[in-house]
Amino acid sequence: MANTSVSSAHLENERTHAYGYAARDSSGIVSPFQFTRRANGDNDITIRILYCGICHGDVHFLRNEMHLPEGYIFYPMVAGHEIVGEVIKVGRNVQKFKAGDIAGVGPTFDSCRSCSHCNEGLEVYCPKTIMTYNAIDKDGSVTYGGYSDNTVVDEHFAVKIPNGMPLDGAAPLLCAGLTVYSPLKYYGLCEAGMHLGVVGLGGLGHVAVKFAKAMNMKVTVISTSPGKKKEALERHGADAFIVSNDQQQMQEARGTMDGIIDTVAGNHSVHPLVDLLKTGGKLVVVGAPMQEPQLPVVPLIMGRKTIAGSAGGGMKESQEMIDFAAKHNITADIELIPMDYVNTALERVSKNDVKYRFVIDVANTLHKDASAATS
Repeated sequence: MANTSVSSAHLENERTHAYGYAARDSSGIVSPFQFTRRANGDNDITIRILYCGICHGDVHFLRNEMHLPEGYIFYPMVAGHEIVGEVIKVGRNVQKFKAGDIAGVGPTFDSCRSCSHCNEGLEVYCPKTIMTYNAIDKDGSVTYGGYSDNTVVDEHFAVKIPNGMPLDGAAPLLCAGLTVYSPLKYYGLCEAGMHLGVVGLGGLGHVAVKFAKAMNMKVTVISTSPGKKKEALERHGADAFIVSNDQQQMQEARGTMDGIIDTVAGNHSVHPLVDLLKTGGKLVVVGAPMQEPQLPVVPLIMGRKTIAGSAGGGMKESQEMIDFAAKHNITADIELIPMDYVNTALERVSKNDVKYRFVIDVANTLHKDASAATS
């Protein structure tokens, strides 16, 4: 028993001290928080966080807007799963990274590594996936996200950020970028000359336009906001723009698209979108409306069309995505903010008041506060 106690104490002393901003309850309001992470293991890297994007999912989790039952929501909660930072420590078995490299961490923090999903490089679909925050890690501790000064992660679940890539604009790609890149590849909606519709020109949609144009596709943005036409065409390079509640525009575009990526999380009908597809076309839903849409069965049958979904990709595809983005100079359009602006930013995200993604300048603005709560 004495040896066990000494060993446990030693492991506790080796834990990584961290500092960040956490919510203590479902108000979602974050404030300074001191905590510890697991020790840097043999296969782990420790990352000094430089930038962390704010995803709409952060708002949902911080405020428990999905009404997860007790045991599935953990406070204090440090959110953030769009992490970019500098590797400052590597375990003895680490091969992919060395100190000084720039690494990225997305929503998937670990998985079982042995199921069919993991064996196929689809860790995000593993039934034992461990999320970057608000999850139970393999050592029994709660995972904390990127609204903090460091993180410790198995090297398998980090991607190498290519040299010269703007790090602040790269951070949102770890979630938003993969969310749209993965279905484009998986569903074969990535061939030059194809016509792709992108529903919504927000954090996901504007990146989808950039990826599709880099793949030499024709891109039409579909939006309820006529005021976004100029930025869709001139800023992001879309070929066309349709106001989705303009019946004439929608009628004229019927049967013209090979595929559609629907990024909208608000409640909306998918029936008009299905009508835009060619025979055999695919509508891929990546936004998650709280109210489930009615399925337009007859148009699907008569057009041999598909409605599908996607939650993102695995680690191999994550690296492929970030390499593709770097090659084609693709980053997210962002508003860089200091850490003490996070509560305002979260409120603005909840009101869709951001173009197009908030990114926290963690390294330059997370200042340690001696009075921060320790639990």
